[in-house]
Amino acid sequence: MSTPTQLFRGDQPQVQLAMTGMTAEHAEIRVDFHALKSLLSDIFSRYGTSPSTADILAANCAGCERDGAISHGIFRIPGYVASLRTGWVDGTAVPDIVGVSPSFIRVDARNGFAQPALAAAARAIDGAVESTGVAIVATRNSHHFSALWPDVEPFARRGLVAISFVNGLANVVPHGGRSPVYGTNPMAFATPVAGAEPLVVDQATSVMANGEVRLHALANTPLPPGTGVDSDGNPSTDPHAVLAGGALNAFGGYKGSSIALMVELMAGALTGGQLSFENDFGDCVGAQTPKAGQLLIVIDPRRGGNSQFAQRVALLCGRLLDAGQERLPGERRYRNRANAERFGVPISEEKLFHLKALAANGT
Repeated sequence: MSTPTQLFRGDQPQVQLAMTGMTAEHAEIRVDFHALKSLLSDIFSRYGTSPSTADILAANCAGCERDGAISHGIFRIPGYVASLRTGWVDGTAVPDIVGVSPSFIRVDARNGFAQPALAAAARAIDGAVESTGVAIVATRNSHHFSALWPDVEPFARRGLVAISFVNGLANVVPHGGRSPVYGTNPMAFATPVAGAEPLVVDQATSVMANGEVRLHALANTPLPPGTGVDSDGNPSTDPHAVLAGGALNAFGGYKGSSIALMVELMAGALTGGQLSFENDFGDCVGAQTPKAGQLLIVIDPRRGGNSQFAQRVALLCGRLLDAGQERLPGERRYRNRANAERFGVPISEEKLFHLKALAANGT
């Protein structure tokens, strides 16, 4: 097995190709994670974000690519860039953080990205958890365009439990409906596990994440039956039809639709933000990042009177595997992460070329 190495020196990445049975046009390049993060930071800065926002978004996006969450990795860069170029999102926004009670923190992202807003609230979150054992963070006027596990996993690594809900752009029909009302409305939670990596669950409440549909469209491959509907509300397996005025279905029929409803209320209404169907890009043609709300709940499990919480989670995880479950949520991400840390993040030569062009030329 080849073990390619690579370095970014100055502005020019130097890479060694891993020709793993591919054609030259689809050669897999293994890129150092920190080099990729630096390159993405340059892109965000070039298109108008503050340096701190560029670094936060770059770490988030590069982390998704590293962990194999391809639909939320560098695939999203053109969408980020389009939203910044059109003025739909403010890359220099300074969020407003208000502690309205010992446990409740209200964040106005002021039309900026959600991840920098969460980072800005870190001190307030720590204070609330230390004081009361719980922090509730209600973020509004934010743009969330990524996976949710990067938001919650760090808390679990500190021995805390974290739960998050995000709404977005209306592209999911309610059960029995014909037109979109909900966003894909993901939810995630993370918890420490004794002697193991944190248990992290991150999933959309739609049958498939919107990014996955877009990947199907790029590959011209059909969607599984039941994934979505076309613009007339008829069932469709054509990803182009689902994206062009159609919509996704919620997972699990009426039960999944009810969970999507809960996420919509928690993230869109409780935060003081907007509902998914209220997103309107207006004159910002080409913008892609949905203006969303995010509710984050952080809990110190030791306050529940159980100092062995992480051990109890480990016991449950072991029983799940003993019962025949093939792997635990997040396990694939950890494997991908370990592989990328050893060999580099796999990216096609073509994608790297486009990233370098964006960073160097702003085109």
